[in-house]
Amino acid sequence: MSNWRIRDFHSSDLDGILHLWESLKADGVEPVYALSEVLASCEKDHAVVAVQGDQVVGAAVGRAAHDQGWIVFLATLTEFRGRGIGTSLLSAVENRMAPHGLNKLSALMPETETRVEAFLGRGFVVKKNLRYFERTIPVQRQELGALGLLGGRILARDLWENVAGMRREKELLERRLVLPLAEADLADEYGVVPPRAVVLFGPPGTGKTTFAKAIASRLEWPFVEVFPSRLASDPKGLAGALRETFLEIAELEHAVVFIDEVEEIASQRAGDPPSPLQGVTNELLKIIPAFREQPGRLLVCATNFIRALDTAFLRHGRFDYVIPIGLPDVHAREAMWQRFIPATVVDDVDIAQLVDRTEGFSPADIEFAARSASQRALEKAVYDDGAGSGGSADVASGSNGRKGPVTQDYLDAIADTRTTVSPEVHQDFLEDIDVLGRV
Repeated sequence: MSNWRIRDFHSSDLDGILHLWESLKADGVEPVYALSEVLASCEKDHAVVAVQGDQVVGAAVGRAAHDQGWIVFLATLTEFRGRGIGTSLLSAVENRMAPHGLNKLSALMPETETRVEAFLGRGFVVKKNLRYFERTIPVQRQELGALGLLGGRILARDLWENVAGMRREKELLERRLVLPLAEADLADEYGVVPPRAVVLFGPPGTGKTTFAKAIASRLEWPFVEVFPSRLASDPKGLAGALRETFLEIAELEHAVVFIDEVEEIASQRAGDPPSPLQGVTNELLKIIPAFREQPGRLLVCATNFIRALDTAFLRHGRFDYVIPIGLPDVHAREAMWQRFIPATVVDDVDIAQLVDRTEGFSPADIEFAARSASQRALEKAVYDDGAGSGGSADVASGSNGRKGPVTQDYLDAIADTRTTVSPEVHQDFLEDIDVLGRV
């Protein structure tokens, strides 16, 4: 005789759902949906339970999406199987979802699940030749509001791949930062503590900001840039606004926090009486240890003048790594030119010559020279080759068949480009690597 009954889910049933989940795992069945998703749907969507007395012996959870419903979870305790509980649960949850006007009700089951009688009994049909694809989105919907208030954003997923060249720097950042943060459980097995804060230093225009964004893109974490110059106008003062900003960042589950030109708020403390900025430096030194206690976050500070930073700022315990980002080598310059030259003419341009002529150029210098060459070539095609006519037909390829920049256009642009990094600055950078770098 049946002594169980079906009723709506109550919040007090959460322990029973957890017990059902664990019973599935004990039977070697890996549920399709994560436990957190199931519990969230129990509270927000449609859930029914089978109970015997006060014990939850089965549960079904459904979710409606537009005109289609999904069975998120169906389980019955082992000793209660074969009594028709699963079929009754499916019927009950379907009735709860009926007001949505669903056209289809679907369910995803792991390959190891062999007990499918409940679904077949309710008229479900097994679909052949289907594959299930899944990708986890690290940023939760409820975080978007807080992220927006901070001025943060979700960056495109391909930024890492789009960083042309700089192979050594990318490999170092991938190994030291991305790997232990993206594979935190694996890192823990090896006793590796994921980094919490790093400094990127190097001459201007070498791509420190680009790398910070690429790290966030690679991890698929929100990117939040802190602008001290904007915080300075806050009624609480720069130190107070900085503290408040980091308290708001603490509400996010994951984040890459970026402070550019950090020397503006963390310069060497000196003088009597203390300068107003010393209070800001002191506040930042207090913030970093608290920030380091929160998993799933990375602070990236960038500076062009690492020698200007306060010595206490760089010590061990605050920053895990102090990583140099220097001028691109031969391979990096070649990759950059390959990227910036239009695909229609790249095979006709002597890239090796451009690489040789741009030794000592920063990535920003190379990009500027490439854009300048394209602009010059366009103007020649319109105003010189076209004898000043400027007609649309002339613009398309030039009256003499010219289709884009040639090697000489790039060489002329290179010759007219003033490099950002002087030999003296580059030599100082090399010395800083030996004295202050920590990788």
